[in-house]
Amino acid sequence: MNSSYLIIALSVSVLISYAFDLFSSRFKTPSVILLLALGMIAQQVTSYFGITLPYVAPALSTLGTLGLILIVLEGGLDLEIESSKYGLLRRTALSAVGSLVFTTVLIASVLFLLLEETFYRCLINALPFGVISRTVALPGVQNLQDGQREFALYESSFSDIMGVMLFNFVLLAQSSSVLGATLLFARDTIVVSIVAIICCFGLLYLISRINHTVKFLPIISVLLLVYAVAQIYQMSSLLIILVFGLFLNNTELFIRGRLDQIFKNDLFEKELDQLKNLTAEGGFVIRTFFFLLFGYAANLTALLDLDAIIVSVLFVGIILGVRYVALRLAFR
Repeated sequence: MNSSYLIIALSVSVLISYAFDLFSSRFKTPSVILLLALGMIAQQVTSYFGITLPYVAPALSTLGTLGLILIVLEGGLDLEIESSKYGLLRRTALSAVGSLVFTTVLIASVLFLLLEETFYRCLINALPFGVISRTVALPGVQNLQDGQREFALYESSFSDIMGVMLFNFVLLAQSSSVLGATLLFARDTIVVSIVAIICCFGLLYLISRINHTVKFLPIISVLLLVYAVAQIYQMSSLLIILVFGLFLNNTELFIRGRLDQIFKNDLFEKELDQLKNLTAEGGFVIRTFFFLLFGYAANLTALLDLDAIIVSVLFVGIILGVRYVALRLAFR
């Protein structure tokens, strides 16, 4: 393919995604739905002209991993640990966990009744449906009041993070007993937390000492490197990303006294917005191409199958029912 055409396609994709973002904030329609639809349309157009995009599956896997990392990092950078917000943190965490668990169990039960599969496999397939994704939730709450937006921000951040950790735990339980998986998960969590804290102090020291114009991209690259190494050893690597985001957004809780002189916390707080902007814009680009390719790779015939539509309606009903109860209990 001519490089000029490729550049045009990539640039147009980003511009269309940006237009979708503006549209979604105004009409409360998640931009990812529009990106998925655009990807499906692109699939039909390329099929008509006999064009096949190579390496779609590997690109989807890589973009999905990068997008997940940036979503968790962005969520950590948005969470502020303050005494005035302890009530909000508690309510949003309970709402996220309650929605995740009840939605997953109910959908897994439906799958268990409909399919001749073990409940364990049904549980794994049901888990993603219980997550309240920031990517979908936040565009729909832009026009709400500040308290409602903040609740959605914290709840969706908790849901994304806890959903991934619960998914990892369920996968661990496949190869051992529940008790063994719990002990292994607890051990990995403690080890990863210690590694994450060491990385946080090390990266914060680098941030305070680097005077080069390019500062945060190498830091994020180091973070991705640590994540990948932890992933190879099958540890809860996303916890590193979460701790890093929480640490950087709440450095005043950890950097005090002499540490403040070493790490120059007052200088870093002025640059934190730059890191947040870099993370948000990087996440936007990754999200754009991931959902476009995801829509492109979708099997339209399977999506339009009557049985699939009926099951989808059941899933949506369960999700909305659980969300209604959770919000009535948690959000005043």
